[in-house]
Amino acid sequence: MKAWRDTLEAWFEKTGRLICKHPFITVFFFACLSGFLLFQLPKTTIDTSPTGMLHENDPAMVRYNEFRDQFGRDEMILVAVGPVDVFSQPVLEKIQALHQDLEDSVPYLEEVTSVLNARSTRGEGDELIVEDLFEEWPQTSREMEALKQRALSTPIYRNMLINEDATYTAITIETSAYKPMAGASFDAFSDSLNAPSVKPEYLSDAENSEIVRAVRAVVARHSSPEFPLYTAGSPVLTEDLRDYMLRDIARFSAAAILLIALLLIVAFRTWAGVVWPLTTVILSLACTLGLMAMFGVPLKLPTQILPSFILAVGVGDSVHILAIYYRNIRMGLERNEAIAKALGHSGLAVLLTSLTTAGGLLSFSRTEIAPIADLGVFSAAGVVLALLFSLFLMPALIAIFPSGEQRHSNNGASRLDGFLSAIGDFAVGRPKTILTVTAIIMAASAVGITQLHFSHHTLAWFPKDSDLVVSTRTIDHEMGGTLTMEVIVDSGEENGFYEPNRLIALSAMADKIEPFTSESVFVGQTRSPADILKEINQALHENKPEHYSIPQDRELAAQEFLLFENSGSDDLQKVLDTDFSKARFTIKVPSVDMVYYHDFVNAISAWFKEAFPNDKVTVTGLMKLLYSTFYAVMHTMAESYIIAILVITVLMILMIGNLRLGLISMIPNIAPIVVCLGVMGALDLTLNAFTILIGSVALGLAVDDTIHFMHNFRRYYGQFQDAGRAVHETMQTTGRAMLFTTIALTSGFIVFLMASMKNLMTYGSLAALTISLALLADFLVVPALLALVFRDKRASAGSGVSAGPKFKEAAQHG
Repeated sequence: MKAWRDTLEAWFEKTGRLICKHPFITVFFFACLSGFLLFQLPKTTIDTSPTGMLHENDPAMVRYNEFRDQFGRDEMILVAVGPVDVFSQPVLEKIQALHQDLEDSVPYLEEVTSVLNARSTRGEGDELIVEDLFEEWPQTSREMEALKQRALSTPIYRNMLINEDATYTAITIETSAYKPMAGASFDAFSDSLNAPSVKPEYLSDAENSEIVRAVRAVVARHSSPEFPLYTAGSPVLTEDLRDYMLRDIARFSAAAILLIALLLIVAFRTWAGVVWPLTTVILSLACTLGLMAMFGVPLKLPTQILPSFILAVGVGDSVHILAIYYRNIRMGLERNEAIAKALGHSGLAVLLTSLTTAGGLLSFSRTEIAPIADLGVFSAAGVVLALLFSLFLMPALIAIFPSGEQRHSNNGASRLDGFLSAIGDFAVGRPKTILTVTAIIMAASAVGITQLHFSHHTLAWFPKDSDLVVSTRTIDHEMGGTLTMEVIVDSGEENGFYEPNRLIALSAMADKIEPFTSESVFVGQTRSPADILKEINQALHENKPEHYSIPQDRELAAQEFLLFENSGSDDLQKVLDTDFSKARFTIKVPSVDMVYYHDFVNAISAWFKEAFPNDKVTVTGLMKLLYSTFYAVMHTMAESYIIAILVITVLMILMIGNLRLGLISMIPNIAPIVVCLGVMGALDLTLNAFTILIGSVALGLAVDDTIHFMHNFRRYYGQFQDAGRAVHETMQTTGRAMLFTTIALTSGFIVFLMASMKNLMTYGSLAALTISLALLADFLVVPALLALVFRDKRASAGSGVSAGPKFKEAAQHG
């Protein structure tokens, strides 16, 4: 193992001399590479929608897309009014003005539905009349009261258009599922959906943003203290996430660059020690984003941590190289020779740490959560780019531009090196004490881990007083929910839903589901073809309430559906396909944590399969998509942690070249993650799409310092054959760089405390804690473990291994 290490170290030193000999060629090559990737940046897209959380080939996404293709977009915007007297003349006039303004102003619009144009089905003689509820405006207070009572007694209006006491009303804004095709009329676009060669595109974040901004502009024009308006729904949530993300990314990146610049100034106190590391990490970030744009991968919620992460991680490579470079300069070496020696000393360690970091990140690449998989792939790519820029571009820049290095020792640095060496000596001298305390802390953390639980509730990430949270809570409470779950029943036969038994079963399911309540979950309303048929049947029987039922005869059901279609209403198309073989059953529910929907989703699926044993039942819709994301989060954590630990352990064993040392070196890297998870459990912090990243990310980062430590320890142990002396020298030469890179990493995570959303603040603070604990473990636990391992080795070897005086003294107090 030593032979290949020596070979690689010699290769890095030789490469350093070659770079110094031809620095302009090196700079030109990286300028071309960077230029190509930077030109891809204008192609960058953003996707904060719920559909962006799963892979396109995920079964839940496939089912959801099939549903959208058949029945349109179920992500609706809700504008609620209240508390007001809905059926008062002034309020109705304001609703009318708001309704009309929405129809005139909102792009990609399918339909605006309010109490004014709500479907009203009635019969006059043998004629079926389907019209707007306010087809004729009431002229007297008595007529208005009669209309109010009629609305309150109509089941389909309850919690859809008005609440139970008519103090709140909702306007529903439905938009197209697809982007319009350039240069095509609506009819041509509709026809094209049936053409096998044309693949329509769903509305993207950009179009969704247009829609929500238009709605909010209208709402702002009409809202007043006497006419309070609340805007909610998945499109609004997506837009707010997009706004927060764009604002936070810029804020995080600027703060990370500023903090890293300050740290570089403190560490090196030369302009080259600040400018060139910043150049490499900023280029690494820009090129990583360019790669994402080139492959058409949008920025999504979890990937917003990528910029500050790349900045913080990437600077570590430069720091380890520069630390040795400036030490060589102070020792009197010529600049080019100092560069070559620095690469020979640190190049291999930097390579190994980058490989382990990338390995930890790539553990996400096969997860079910699409943006986390993207984060794994492209953050690993960013780490590799930072490695290449640090190993090759930065030395070339140093070789070209004089950096004004001072050739004298840095007293402050010497004092810090001495302090760090003393920490190492302390750990070597008291290994059993340190390891006992570590074991106690881990045992206590294990108790906290038992209290961990999962969560996926995007709304909880926002400040409680934000407009979105207030509006969603209000509409959930007053109007029965802001989310929908869809159940598609496929009879598999043409005109299958002319069959009364199927329609009766749909009606029975509504009666069974609507009373459902559990912890935080309730059902506000259900809709299905059975509701429409019961309306028709009642209207054709002199509007008598006792005839609000499903006709028992198949032919009669078919005739009533035909009458409804001939009335001019297209509402039947929203709940049945064209050949009446598939029926849509919509369940309106509140926006709460998906963990509470476990029993509900399972119950709905079981009930429908029991009610329709011979039909194909598909549970889908926005709420089911969110639930599938929650389920994938649980799988992601288990898989990514196992893969990361296995991959990094194997890499550590190969890199250290010793099975026993490789396994031992994983202890101080896993321990901080155990402690972090224990803290989360103790503080009742949940595992969500962000916090599940901490373990694998922290493991990939924490192992870097361990590799640098072990890399230098092996060098000095081979030189002195004294573990205590080797630890002392390692802390003196590498400890400062390890400390700096940890401060840089924690700074990169601490900037998330500036986030607009609570989940990012939690992620940043926990990640910073874990990385800090990892450094503490490297400074205390690793030397303690090495002291015990090499003490056993020395004991078994007799006098074959000589211990230095510091180690002997420490061993007496162990």
